[in-house]
Amino acid sequence: MAWTIMKRNKKNFRITTNTCLYPELNKISPANEHLTMQIASQVYNIPTAANGLCFFQNDEPAYITRRFDIAPNGRKFRKEDFASLAGISKGNKGPNYKYDVLSYEEMADIIKQYVSASSVEVLKFFRLVIFNFLFSNGDAHAKNFSLLETPSGDFILAPAYDLLNTRLHIFDDHVFALQRGLFKENTLNGNDGAVTGKEFIEFGIRIGIPPKRVHKELISFCQKAEQVQDLVEKSFLPNQLKKQYLLHYQMRKDSYLSVGILT
Repeated sequence: MAWTIMKRNKKNFRITTNTCLYPELNKISPANEHLTMQIASQVYNIPTAANGLCFFQNDEPAYITRRFDIAPNGRKFRKEDFASLAGISKGNKGPNYKYDVLSYEEMADIIKQYVSASSVEVLKFFRLVIFNFLFSNGDAHAKNFSLLETPSGDFILAPAYDLLNTRLHIFDDHVFALQRGLFKENTLNGNDGAVTGKEFIEFGIRIGIPPKRVHKELISFCQKAEQVQDLVEKSFLPNQLKKQYLLHYQMRKDSYLSVGILT
């Protein structure tokens, strides 16, 4: 998938062009990402990059998003992804550096290191990790999380971007994009076992969220099925993929996330 930067009315946008390695996925990737971003924003109140779906004259869809690091007046704010903040790159950690080096617990430590009001941003991060698990986003790697400079010069967790259900494209996908999974003591492929609500409780507490708040957030993520289904049914995915999307979500919710939370 490639990005083209467009400028209009002094605002900057990015639009995905149909350059996927698998041409049959071109038509569903934009609809998949648009749907997943809308669910994050509308159902779970997760801050996301402003986005939309547009269609070319040949009816090919394209996903468009507005850059959140440029203000309406043209001011550019600093944005650093977590791979850069951790000092890892292809040069020093190999070609899979954005997947193989960090755990999500270590990413929370990065927030604490660079963000003054870290408790607020760590909670946002916790919710985003839950969301990516619940909606089978196997591409939530270290470069798909960033810190963003605010007008006052401090940093916050950037709005979510690049959210999609990767299991619609890759059936045998990993549980998490980060191959070490949730916890810093995990080795590579430490995420391939069953992950349930119990692990997310431990994860939330480890990264500094009060236990009552951890439970509250997890219960909330297990109780939005009607709103999710409504958005999926209204989406631009083909009907068969709508069914698959909901099946993946329901399986993650009922067979994994709710274990230890609602049972």
